Formats: sequence, structure tokens, C-alpha cells
Amino acid sequence: MTKMFRSFVRPIDMRRAAALLLAASFVALPGCTAKQLEGQSSSYLIVQSITAARGSTPDEDFPVLDSDVSTNGTIFADIANISLQLGMKDPGSNQNPSQPTSANFITVTRYHVKYVRSDGRNTQGVDVPYEFDGGASVTVRDAAAISTLGITLVRAQAKLEAPLLALRNQGGQVILSTIAEVTLYGTDQAGREVSVLAKISVTFADFGS
Repeated sequence: MTKMFRSFVRPIDMRRAAALLLAASFVALPGCTAKQLEGQSSSYLIVQSITAARGSTPDEDFPVLDSDVSTNGTIFADIANISLQLGMKDPGSNQNPSQPTSANFITVTRYHVKYVRSDGRNTQGVDVPYEFDGGASVTVRDAAAISTLGITLVRAQAKLEAPLLALRNQGGQVILSTIAEVTLYGTDQAGREVSVLAKISVTFADFGS
């Protein structure tokens, strides 16, 4: 009897069964990418847009930032506005889409800004400004409505440090081009961690001279 069972259940059959089970697990979450499936939260953040404004003109924001290292001898921090929406890892069907509940709401509590250059010269305090963390507080509740988060994109003290300090009094003739990588961190209402990355081009010069 034991020999008959071993001849019937071959190793190749067991491998096929495991493959079919793995495939079925992916079918259970239609429309999700591998990146969205990271973490334990059933919801995730979507960055709809990121815009920025000089600190001297905070109501004039653009999809790129020309950061003035000195505006008529005054130093201003620059800001960014990030538009966010909520997504569900299991979106449901077209006829019956999944609707987020209060447990799925995501509260952003902090952010991290890092500057990089396309030429690979990324030494902080030499080639690019220092990266930094900041606090935030916004709860993203809806897949249809937009939530906006305002953050500091360029700190005022960065304009008093290398390499931005060397750009002062150059009349815009010396320019430093970077990409600001902004990572938002938060949790859903069950405490499960969520993060999302946004990027924006930032050009530094003494435009105000």
C-alpha cells in the first residue's frame, strides 16, 4: 500500500501544485503592483503632484523650483505642496469597487528630503545641501478627493552653508541643479507603516542679486 502511494504522488506533481497555489494567491489581489504590495497596510498613498514655491513668493508655486539663495540680502526657506490620494491594494471590481473605511485612512507624520545630482556628485555639504527630516500632519481619507500637504523643501539654514553659500553674490551666473527626493512616512489607523516617494527638480542660484 505504501509503495502504491509513493508511485502516485510524484515530486513533479507536488511542484505543480505549489506553483498553482502561488499563482492563485496573486489572482486574489487584482491590479496591484509588487511595490504596492509591500508592507502590511491594505491601503497606500498616491502622489498626484508636487509643486514648489520660493519662500519670498509662497503663493506662486511651480512644478520645478528656482531656489534663490539670497533675495535682496534676505534668506527664505522654500516650500513644497504635495497632493495625495488614497489607494486600496484590493480595488475590487468595476461594478463593486472597494471603498476605504476609517481603518484604511493614512496619516502622514514625517518626511525626509534628500538632494541628488545627475552627475553622481552627491557629497552632502560639498556637492549638495544636507538631507533632513521634518514633521508633518495630514490624514488622507479618500480615493477620489485630494489631500494637500505643505512642507519645507529647502531650509533657510541650507542657504547659509556649503555649497549654497558660495552661490551668493554671483548674480545667477553660477547655478547648482539638483533633484529633491521627498519621502513621506505615515501609518494607517491600525498603526501599519506606509511610505511614498515624490521628486522635484530644484535649481539653486543667486537669482535675487
